[in-house]
Amino acid sequence: MIMTALRQPHRLSCFLALLLFMMGSSSSLAEPFVIAASPSVAGPLKALGRAFEEANPGVTVRLVFDTGLALRQTVATIENRGPYFIGTGPIHLIAPGGDELIARLQQKYYVLPGTSVPYAAVPLVLVVPESLVDAPTSFESLEQDSHLRVAIADPGLTTLGKQTMQLLHVLGFDQHQDRLDVAADAPSVLDHLLHGKADVAIVYGPDAVQERERVRVVATSLDHMQPPLVHSMAILRSCPDRGRCQQFLSFLHSPEAQRVLTELGYRPMSSKP
Repeated sequence: MIMTALRQPHRLSCFLALLLFMMGSSSSLAEPFVIAASPSVAGPLKALGRAFEEANPGVTVRLVFDTGLALRQTVATIENRGPYFIGTGPIHLIAPGGDELIARLQQKYYVLPGTSVPYAAVPLVLVVPESLVDAPTSFESLEQDSHLRVAIADPGLTTLGKQTMQLLHVLGFDQHQDRLDVAADAPSVLDHLLHGKADVAIVYGPDAVQERERVRVVATSLDHMQPPLVHSMAILRSCPDRGRCQQFLSFLHSPEAQRVLTELGYRPMSSKP
């Protein structure tokens, strides 16, 4: 095929011109839409990526996961040396587990100013065994009912534990430390609850959803009680298709995206980008 084409330079040049035109007119569809993210947000991003693909036939969302430090180093390399990340092509959006990394990247002008969009909050929830009939109905009942044993994550080892202790302080629970059952992490908290070491437990919404066959959410913390963790994403300065990026960020606040996030135990952010 190549040898034949080389013998016919006029036809080859016409073919290449047509090919380049076709590639240019369809590049946004052929090239994957790449989001670099932290593993902690893999669940919601996978679900949101699938929903976005269904709503936009021809678009392929590719997710690349790494630690916050590695993401920062990758973005710095892209911005300083070129727009391509080995194995993926250009990166369009950055979605770390927390907003601190986005703030750092904004300071370096690695992400476009004003493009950071919060899309999901991670609330604390009060859960009980699914089989429990006479269950508390609010966080306030923890302080009021002196018989309730409460399973929590270790505040010295986990963000979940630290936020839980802050919530309990707001509730006036400081004098009831003897009723706390401290476990290593969220899975251990739920294990303690299900094995009778505690009557109730405090975990993140997504943790409760993963065990929805065995536990039931009876209360969700409000912002004035304990500000939730917030997940955001932003457009990289080197993004090759800012229109597509804006389309995805707008999609995050669509009814379909909010349904997906709610089903996973997150609280969708209602404000539009």
